[in-house]
Amino acid sequence: MRGLKFGLISLLFCFGMASAHAQANMDDVEIKATQLSDRVYMLTGMGGNIGVYVGEDGVVMVDAQYKGLAEKIMAAIAELSDQPIKSLINTHFHGDHTDGNAPFARKGVRVIAHENVKTRLAANDEFDQVGLPTITFDNSLYVTSGNAKLKLQHYPKGHTDGDSVVWFPNANVIHAGDLFFVDRFPFIDLNAGGNVQGYIDNVRAVIDSIDGETQIIPGHGTLSKRSDWLRLVHMIEATREEVMTMKEQGLTEDQAVEQGLSAQWKDWSWSFINEERWIRTLY
Repeated sequence: MRGLKFGLISLLFCFGMASAHAQANMDDVEIKATQLSDRVYMLTGMGGNIGVYVGEDGVVMVDAQYKGLAEKIMAAIAELSDQPIKSLINTHFHGDHTDGNAPFARKGVRVIAHENVKTRLAANDEFDQVGLPTITFDNSLYVTSGNAKLKLQHYPKGHTDGDSVVWFPNANVIHAGDLFFVDRFPFIDLNAGGNVQGYIDNVRAVIDSIDGETQIIPGHGTLSKRSDWLRLVHMIEATREEVMTMKEQGLTEDQAVEQGLSAQWKDWSWSFINEERWIRTLY
């Protein structure tokens, strides 16, 4: 039953939410741009945050939100640069980051992602196959833009099995994808290669490679710093300890949910991953 429950959650997050959003009125969604460096921007709208790198010979974007927002996203990027969009990087396969792939691909934008992202998207009948990645990689990849290179690094068994973090060139900025949910319980997709310990290990590995001034574009939430990301890791470790203690005391999963977490974690619940779902993930 638990596996079925998480399977339904995973499906909802990957494409059910995308479908629901696609049916919503996109006219009310505003795409907002925040400049982070001379060439790097963060775009917010509906779904996962977008990163934009304005290169000398074209634009590279990271994640695409929903297809119903593609024209707005294109217009927002056109306000930042008159260069064409040449590349679209997916940090992972979930629909709130990839549903918008196809409209860009139809305009000649090459889609780049870890090979597991392509495999999972190709297996989903609801995904527009025009938006499949045309360039994939295993461990790491450099995407050239003019004389600069964006670095893509794969981190396995974290949020999913296809997570990538993107380093922007000549700027102390990274896009963390869904390895970073700001001040909320993260979604760890156990049915798509996600793993709690792997999530912790991957975040700590990236944190060790950045400094206190690094600007982090999270998958969900506001522009953040290293200290904000550490706060997420500390929450995961502390709540996992609470759940493991309940498990060692003989509480079943449902009993652990009934007992709940310490009051200090109340504000971390949100519409998709509330306290109950977080406890079941940890259990």
